[in-house]
Amino acid sequence: MNPKPTDKTPRIIVLDTSALLAGLDPFSIGEEQTTVPKVEQEIKKNSIICTRFRTATENGKIKIKQPSDEYLEEVRKDASKIGDFYLLSETDTQLLALAKELNAEGYSPQIVTDDYSIQNVATKLGIEFIPLATFGIKRLLEWTRYCPACHRKYPPDAQTKECLVCGTPLRRKPARTIRDVKTNQT
Repeated sequence: MNPKPTDKTPRIIVLDTSALLAGLDPFSIGEEQTTVPKVEQEIKKNSIICTRFRTATENGKIKIKQPSDEYLEEVRKDASKIGDFYLLSETDTQLLALAKELNAEGYSPQIVTDDYSIQNVATKLGIEFIPLATFGIKRLLEWTRYCPACHRKYPPDAQTKECLVCGTPLRRKPARTIRDVKTNQT
């Protein structure tokens, strides 16, 4: 269970690649900031964004941290239960695991991202998110997977990507809305 943040809980910003690509300046944020090593790999080399990111990490403004395997596995399980696992990249999974780990350490993490799947899983985990270039998700969704050819339905955590009957690639659609989401826009 996630500890309930209080006014005295230190807030920490967890940066997704989309936040940096949207033009977020790490030097304009007063709170502590962190991200995962894969974010740096997703930034185009020899770009102004890369230069800004490297400067921020070299000056200690952004700390790079690898989440533990325990939290990575927990995030994979939770994302599978609601049907977002197949849309999360390894970077996305690491960001969510890092935020969950920081929450367990007594921080109040906020993931800055425009990725809807990250936002959906973060909501499921009880972690706040801040969208930059989008409005963010409005509802926490649970997905179902289905075959568009033969209409067979699969649970959101089914291990197959193709229909077991006809071999067509599976698609997904909302199975139900779990609850409305309150976003924390800057």
